[in-house]
Amino acid sequence: MKKILPSLLFLFLSVLVFAQDIDIELFKSGFSDPINIQHANDDRLFVVEQGGRIKIIQSDGTVNTTPFLNISGQISSGGERGLLGLAFHPDYTNNGYFFVYYTKPNGDSQVSRFSVDSGNPDIADENSEFPIIDYSQPFSNHNGGCLAFGPDGYLYIASGDGGSSGDPGNRAQNINLLLGKLLRIDVDNPSGGNNYGIPADNPFVGNPNARGEIWAYGLRNPWRFSFDFTENKLWIGDVGQGSREEINRANVGEAGLNYGWRCYEGTQPFNTQNCPPQSELTFPLAEYTHAGGNCSITGGYVYRGSMYPAINNLYFYGDYCSGIIGTVDSSGNLVNHGQFSGNWVSFGEDVNNELYIVDIGGSIYKITGDPIIGTEDFSFESTLSMLPNPTSEKVTFSLQKDMLQTIQLFDVRGSLVTSEENISNNEKTISVQTLNPGIYFAKITSVKGQTTVKKIIVQ
Repeated sequence: MKKILPSLLFLFLSVLVFAQDIDIELFKSGFSDPINIQHANDDRLFVVEQGGRIKIIQSDGTVNTTPFLNISGQISSGGERGLLGLAFHPDYTNNGYFFVYYTKPNGDSQVSRFSVDSGNPDIADENSEFPIIDYSQPFSNHNGGCLAFGPDGYLYIASGDGGSSGDPGNRAQNINLLLGKLLRIDVDNPSGGNNYGIPADNPFVGNPNARGEIWAYGLRNPWRFSFDFTENKLWIGDVGQGSREEINRANVGEAGLNYGWRCYEGTQPFNTQNCPPQSELTFPLAEYTHAGGNCSITGGYVYRGSMYPAINNLYFYGDYCSGIIGTVDSSGNLVNHGQFSGNWVSFGEDVNNELYIVDIGGSIYKITGDPIIGTEDFSFESTLSMLPNPTSEKVTFSLQKDMLQTIQLFDVRGSLVTSEENISNNEKTISVQTLNPGIYFAKITSVKGQTTVKKIIVQ
């Protein structure tokens, strides 16, 4: 992790800098091939293990000994197969429905609905499986597996191109097949003899030579995609072939986009035989090469949390092989924040929109960042004291040359645990006796409007 030294800041006295240095903090370890994180609109985190189990991390950081769901006996796992995706119904609080994507023993893909146990919110009813949609996989790799409900209430499903290398069957461009696509289905209104319906505004509805479930196509292996509900954008991290990894972005309502595979790998021609003209293709917002050990993108989320304002509006991604974590802004500018020790397979959000990143080796980390806001803010931090730290009873905040306006304490999940407003004084003491031992973050704002975030350890 690279840190910007104070002496370097003085090289830019005439410039107001607003940059962000990204870091990660270990949140929880001890999982077996964790591959996804979701929340059910409450303080719990649900960790998907590739072998077929879903485990719950409670708000106090403990992991339930009994898995929420265990379907390890009915899946194939290993390589790119396994229990790959999880999505909670938008009305989960009332109907208890959640959806999983897994590979069956024969290697084919299955999306099913399960229900939570009526008497225990921490356990699913394993006998409640209701199959939604399935499709054949010709090879063992490129299974896709990501599930998410969009702002329209429909379930979106990422399917890979069927595997092997170079999409030998040209499946991603074939709109008669479900492979190499982003699918969009209505799980609340089944029709046509299926356990799902096809939204009337899907782009190929009524086309006898296409599958109505298709929302977008020309994807190689869209391993992880997400929705930014603030700006109604869809972001897709699509794994490349041998040279480029790509990040795609579209408005939620843009239907029928062709992202170009196997005609193009990112912006570079790959196999353009019998391909449509470039004007009919949607090229990535951003891409990066395999230089430096990169090999496989893991798409993430646009940060919408409250703890680190400086990284707001940035889309996060990681690379499985090199361990880099990077961001892309709304204009497509890509920033590599450095290599970290992890094989990144997923990102996740908690109910407060704070971000996490998953290492398939067994650990989950929280994305953190400390704002660096030019020399004036550096002066603000240098005149701020916070003592004692660590502490068990109270902590006193003191500020020179300015006055304290607000102090907010957040736990590691991003939940506000205490707040002091309208202080208008140089000093303020806050009691922490009611807080559980652990790590907290203090967001301090001065009367002049300068803000910083400090870590507090409560013993």
